[in-house]
Amino acid sequence: QLQASGGGSVEAGGSLRLSCAASARSFTSYVMGWFRQAPGKEREFVAGISWSGDNRNYADSVKDRFTISRDNNKNTVTLAMNSLTPEDTAVYYCALDLHRSIWPETRWNFYDYWGQGTLVTVSS
Repeated sequence: QLQASGGGSVEAGGSLRLSCAASARSFTSYVMGWFRQAPGKEREFVAGISWSGDNRNYADSVKDRFTISRDNNKNTVTLAMNSLTPEDTAVYYCALDLHRSIWPETRWNFYDYWGQGTLVTVSS
């Protein structure tokens, strides 16, 4: 139901834009999140957005560099990533939380559906 895209390889300081397309109309009513997992590390929260887009939260490590947004007419959620560093290298996943609409949960196990992941590699 979720298809992530937009990953790739960039140099430090560069930008990438990830997209997640949802196939279900119910997507528009719920929180969406982006998570990432680097090799040998646990999956971590990156950013989340409420159903309306009014509420957004970010991990401290990406605040002021990444921006999450959504277009409910197109069933998509986007993560714009700027000023990338090698520490941002990971597989990025979009996820749908069917239990929350207002405030994005940061714990990955609260999300119900996941995209397949898209790899972001940042070289120094």
